[in-house]
Amino acid sequence: MDEATDSNKDCLLITYVRFIDGDDMREELLFCKQITGRATAEELFKIIDTYLKEANLKWEDCVGICTDGARAMAVIRGGLQALIKRVSPNAQWTHCMIHREALASKQLSPELNDVMTHVIATVNYIKTRPVKARIFSALCEEMGSDHTAVLFHSESRWLSRGKVLSRVLELRDEIRIFLKEERSDLADNFYCNKFLMKLAYLSDMFLKLNELNLQLQGKNTHLPQLADKITSFVRKLEMWLQRVKVGRVDSFENLKSFIEDNKLQNTVIPCMEEHISALQKHFQRYFLMQDPKQYDWIRDPFSASPPADLSTPEEEQFIDVTSDSTLRLQFQSKTLAAFWIGVEKQYPLLGKRALATLLPFATSYLCEIGFSAVASIKTKYRSKMDIENELRVAISKLPPRFEKICSMKQAHTSH
Repeated sequence: MDEATDSNKDCLLITYVRFIDGDDMREELLFCKQITGRATAEELFKIIDTYLKEANLKWEDCVGICTDGARAMAVIRGGLQALIKRVSPNAQWTHCMIHREALASKQLSPELNDVMTHVIATVNYIKTRPVKARIFSALCEEMGSDHTAVLFHSESRWLSRGKVLSRVLELRDEIRIFLKEERSDLADNFYCNKFLMKLAYLSDMFLKLNELNLQLQGKNTHLPQLADKITSFVRKLEMWLQRVKVGRVDSFENLKSFIEDNKLQNTVIPCMEEHISALQKHFQRYFLMQDPKQYDWIRDPFSASPPADLSTPEEEQFIDVTSDSTLRLQFQSKTLAAFWIGVEKQYPLLGKRALATLLPFATSYLCEIGFSAVASIKTKYRSKMDIENELRVAISKLPPRFEKICSMKQAHTSH
């Protein structure tokens, strides 16, 4: 679940649900409700609780909730998490992994932050003045550039920073000429090789962070799958740090090309070491790195050992599952969720435990899709409409039950 404000300044709470439907899991929009008062934890809980009662759904069936780290959502005492725990003690709260990745990668050292500040100032100098933007575009066309514009930076967009840095690095020669002709002090930065080396490094690192962010996005993701992506990135950070310490920068293509093309000495290694070390600490802080093997018994029960905290009946069922040759064949042909749903029917204790890990959302990605759909549907020309039904039609994957819909309408016999 997540809340946001639309173009009409209405505050909306979008909630998705993942549930077992037959032999597989399904993700669907649960509801989209307007928040009429303040978006406090009590108000959010009241909206959700009212909807569940109207839909005859039980809180005790909820095994997990996923939100961002906002105070109203995440506070252990008094937040939405705490209120839900009171009515569903077994529900586990997950801080959206995409949100955590963005927080972990946000902090920059003063040295690199200066580079980012100057880049944003340069982009704003060009983009916020229509005449200058047209002149810059014409200059890029004359020089045969692949692109004719720089990109705005937006803190609210996950991939913004990496794309802005890459475009500025790509158009550095055009920007330098343009700023010199405009007699702007910002041109000095693009004559400084050290500044450009830092810019090249930042563009490389944020491209890698963008790749991780994209890997965390998507539908039907679960904690074991995304935990692997985070573990992989943290291991890469350690590898990059060790290579940078001995002067190897081949993992950073833009930086390597810039140094080789201009025959320069790499003078930004200390800055790189500091930033990569800081990233390691931030990822460890936000993801509380756990044993990467803790989910192995769910990913592949036929190759992994049972976890130490299984009860005796659960471990007995684990032995039954791993000794079942039919289930072994099914494991190779089914999705992980479908396999464990099938296991639960025969071995409920073990299956229920595995599904308690697979069923909860790991990110609030679907909410972002929902808000994008809201922005498309609720324009300034349709700002007063209640969009819940329209939103469901726009994004739901459920096939409409036309016969039931028609049976609820009275036919006009005169026609």
